[in-house]
Amino acid sequence: MTDPVATDVIAEPAARTRARLTTTDLALVAAFAALIGALAYLGAIPVGGAGVPITLQTLGVALAGAILGPLRGFLAVSLYLGLGAIGLPVFAEHSSGLGVFTGVSAGYLISFPIAAALIGFLVKYVVGPRRIRALLVLPAVAAGSILVVHPLGIAGMMIHQGVPFEVALSWDIPFWLGDVIKITLVSLIAAEVHRAFPKLLARS
Repeated sequence: MTDPVATDVIAEPAARTRARLTTTDLALVAAFAALIGALAYLGAIPVGGAGVPITLQTLGVALAGAILGPLRGFLAVSLYLGLGAIGLPVFAEHSSGLGVFTGVSAGYLISFPIAAALIGFLVKYVVGPRRIRALLVLPAVAAGSILVVHPLGIAGMMIHQGVPFEVALSWDIPFWLGDVIKITLVSLIAAEVHRAFPKLLARS
């Protein structure tokens, strides 16, 4: 007869081991944080009445979630934001510092880790590692943009600029066309990556 106490003693360290991030996990988190920082420099064209720049940041955020999964994706984006907060010029237009989080684009920045976690969760647990195809990943990536990034971005502009929802929405609309392209690219890239590395989501 199995001793339940002994089983619990053995199971607890095993659970902690599974939960602990490996050096590979940490390397992936750091690599994707760097990727998002690099993509933030590309484009950076201010649009709309609020002047929030169009960049490829959201491409990197979505890739982090779709490829790394919910935990590591969240950590990668959080690390990126942390590096910017302490003064490294990794945000759009080479900006940095805590002041960025009180600016007009603060809502978008705050949404990034949440969006990555949601995308990662949907890809891992709804789509599933064995059924990953670009067409199935696409709705998961779109959910992060539609349900998290745009609503929080609009809310941030409303608060910072003191404008009604309709005005903030009109400033947000120019980002949608670019997002359609980014969502499609992320879906294609993530599907191919997971096809090549089918166990990548096992520890996420």
